Amino acid sequence: MNLSMIELSRLLIAFVPVVLVIGIMWHWRLQPGKASWAMLRMLVQLLLIGYVLVFIFEAQSSLIVIAVILVMISASSWIALNTISEQRKSLYFITLISVGIGGSLTLALITQLVLELETWFEPRYLIPLAGMTFANAMTSVSLAAERLYAELKHGHSFIDSRNIAFQAGMIPVINSLFAVGLVSLPGMMTGQILSGVSPFIAARYQIMVMCMIFASAGLSTYGFLFLVQRKH
Repeated sequence: MNLSMIELSRLLIAFVPVVLVIGIMWHWRLQPGKASWAMLRMLVQLLLIGYVLVFIFEAQSSLIVIAVILVMISASSWIALNTISEQRKSLYFITLISVGIGGSLTLALITQLVLELETWFEPRYLIPLAGMTFANAMTSVSLAAERLYAELKHGHSFIDSRNIAFQAGMIPVINSLFAVGLVSLPGMMTGQILSGVSPFIAARYQIMVMCMIFASAGLSTYGFLFLVQRKH
């Protein structure tokens, strides 16, 4: 058995608790099929992205990097509306603008003014940071959208529903701010420490990332709620 097969067999152990959770969902009839499909997509997507990133890093093309970011924005905007799928077609453009502008402004500030990349489109920095930015914006918008329409269905005014929705959308980000360093060491900081980088340097980069995540989530959620309010 070669090294890759050993690594694969060890990786399969990580799926044991996953199967347990899906079994619980099946027993309680909580859409285990959807969770299984999500896990399968995650597995395929992450296996494929390794090959894609090698190509992108070697190409060093600004057009390819821009295309990747546009795909991220489009996909995250579509996925963000999973919580209100019946409104997806009417709200997709609004979500696209909100996530695109809120995430892109924050990403540009971090990469161009904080990191000061030698080439503005350096894929080794821009693409991973873009992934963090748009993923967190997606999550916040998704939570806010679900809460907004839930509150409206309960007869609350739009202003009250909007405020509740914004708070709901920011809960994961704010909780992560409270927990970082005490409960968890985020992925970027952990990866740097494991690769031998000084914990002090890793902490500085993680502070930058946490600010980026908070800002992109907040701006994107605000943009979504503002545009929906104008639509209403």
